[in-house]
Amino acid sequence: MTGLKFVKFFKVLDYCQQVSLPKWDPSCFHSSSCFATSLRESELKVFCSKNILSILGFSCIIAVIALLALGLTQNKALPENVKFGIVLDAGSSHTNLYIYRWPAEKENDTGVVTQIEECKLKGPGISGFAKKLSEINIYLTACMERARKVIPSMQHTETPVYLGATAGMRLLRMENKQMADKILDAVANSISKYPFDFQGARIISGQEEGAYGWITVNYLLGKFTQKLSWFNLKPSKDDTQETYGALDLGGASTQITFVPRNEMTESPNSNLYFRLYGKNYSVYTHSFLCYGKDQALLQKLALELQGTNGIIRDPCFHPGYFRKMNMSVFYEGFCARRHEFNSLLYPVFEIEIHGTGNFQQCQQSIIQLFNSSYCPYSSCSFNGVFLPPLQGQFGAFSAFYYVMEFLNLTSQEPISVKKLTEKLEEFCAQRWEEVQMNFGEVKEKYLSEYCFSGTYILALLLNGYHFTAESWKNIHFMNKVRSTSVGWTLGYMLNLTNKIPAEEPMSPPLSHSTYVFLMVLFTLILVAVIIVGILVFHKPSYFWKETV
Repeated sequence: MTGLKFVKFFKVLDYCQQVSLPKWDPSCFHSSSCFATSLRESELKVFCSKNILSILGFSCIIAVIALLALGLTQNKALPENVKFGIVLDAGSSHTNLYIYRWPAEKENDTGVVTQIEECKLKGPGISGFAKKLSEINIYLTACMERARKVIPSMQHTETPVYLGATAGMRLLRMENKQMADKILDAVANSISKYPFDFQGARIISGQEEGAYGWITVNYLLGKFTQKLSWFNLKPSKDDTQETYGALDLGGASTQITFVPRNEMTESPNSNLYFRLYGKNYSVYTHSFLCYGKDQALLQKLALELQGTNGIIRDPCFHPGYFRKMNMSVFYEGFCARRHEFNSLLYPVFEIEIHGTGNFQQCQQSIIQLFNSSYCPYSSCSFNGVFLPPLQGQFGAFSAFYYVMEFLNLTSQEPISVKKLTEKLEEFCAQRWEEVQMNFGEVKEKYLSEYCFSGTYILALLLNGYHFTAESWKNIHFMNKVRSTSVGWTLGYMLNLTNKIPAEEPMSPPLSHSTYVFLMVLFTLILVAVIIVGILVFHKPSYFWKETV
């Protein structure tokens, strides 16, 4: 038995040597549990030493994958959180629909609004539907359907729609309030059928029209804020301090708006106050009803009817031009009706206009529209209306721009008074047949009135608003800035975004502190694995020891 025990002892000792246990450890011989544990630990060490490179490589790959996954997940582009708004500009001669978009979180309580779509409705302004209310549905359909396609369907119900009617409807309300209300009701009923958040149709005041146009001009030129990444435009710090004035010319009214040098005003009713992008603004604005280019022409013709037998020889129309007009246009319209004309003409059904084409005579006949004989203030524009001294640069848009564009003068800024005068003298003197041949694609009504319109703009700015040949250089004729139309609708939308609640910006899946902690942790693991790998490569004896 003793011999058998010694044989068993030497066999165990030999095995312990193979697994790197001490040569003589009585516990290894006497304790079976300790022996088993030591055996397992030794086998693990042998496995690790033989597969160290595989373990390091696997750990490195896991750390890299974790870092990439964290980075991609945290920095993934978030869904665009934007709002949409629709504004319809119901002017005297036509209606346009504009679609705007802005980030939901806004900036200093005002949305950073951009125009994404413009749609012109086919037909006259809504005031022209007084006797055909049933056609308003068809009139609005094309552009409203376009809005449904442009704006994501899931945002239709939260997209506000506003309709603002301007001078054409202001005149109709003065002449026939009941009819104006019926038109607005018909428009409202039609728009309400669409899946948008309709906010109502209303007639905006002349002051609002002027002020919102001023907001648009200065917003597009970056005068309210230096954060202009949405235009890729970076103005200098000094350039953002002084705002532009705004000159707007429509068919029935014209507006002038600017920030005067002196905030104290002699006519408080001419001032409006705004808060935009965290700053307050006090602006002078006035709207001259009946002094849009279409109504101004009717006023001029009404004056020329005095003392005639219904035949007018008009220097503002081209030689050889002939037009017949219904007399009802003069005695039914508010603007022309203000002027007295021969009562013997009332039975006359039509009057005749024969063009003579003389710029100088045309200018003199237009100047009569501006009454400068009376001014109860220190300075006036015309008709006794207060006008503070002109200040700074001005943006002129709408019909101001369209007429200058037709005369091919918009690309030659600054347009001098001399250049415009020479152009009008030459153009007005051209015979009507020649004009038709050169501009056959232009509708006859518009083409025949460009001589008057150009001369009227010159007279309005010089004799009405008292620009001089020198200050004329401060007028910049503009239609679009960075693909956005210049007009009152964008300013209207900007002002309304103050009343639309902002939303919290979309946030990434992990908080910033958690993201940083995990990035540091996995980076340290990766660095540790790399260091161990370098040691294994340069000093393998630390990890693979020969068995004794």
